[in-house]
Amino acid sequence: MKFFKTVIQRTTGSAYVLIETSNQCFSQLFYSFFKSLIGKDVVVELKNDLSICGTLHSVDQYLNIKLTDISVTDPDKYPHMLSVKNCFIRGSVVRYVQLPGDEVDTQLLQDAARKEAAVQAR
Repeated sequence: MKFFKTVIQRTTGSAYVLIETSNQCFSQLFYSFFKSLIGKDVVVELKNDLSICGTLHSVDQYLNIKLTDISVTDPDKYPHMLSVKNCFIRGSVVRYVQLPGDEVDTQLLQDAARKEAAVQAR
């Protein structure tokens, strides 16, 4: 039974995290992880292909994200977003979160995910 999938890939100083959760324990794992990144610059790619850069202001247990000082990576495609400075992103519409590579210990995150999966498999 597949409860979650996490893919962590390091590329040119960034780490990408793809999260699919259907279990509260796994959501808590990523909730704690993202809370440790508050105040850091992240890029959130939404399922509608909109990518938003900004400073992580807060995250909640549903993995909803608040960003401040945002900018859009493709302003020509989304001109209506140019005047927006802060935003709230519902967790269910997030495809990827690009994190600062120097802030992420991918081995620690993968080990924690494996431990949670082992506990759930029992």
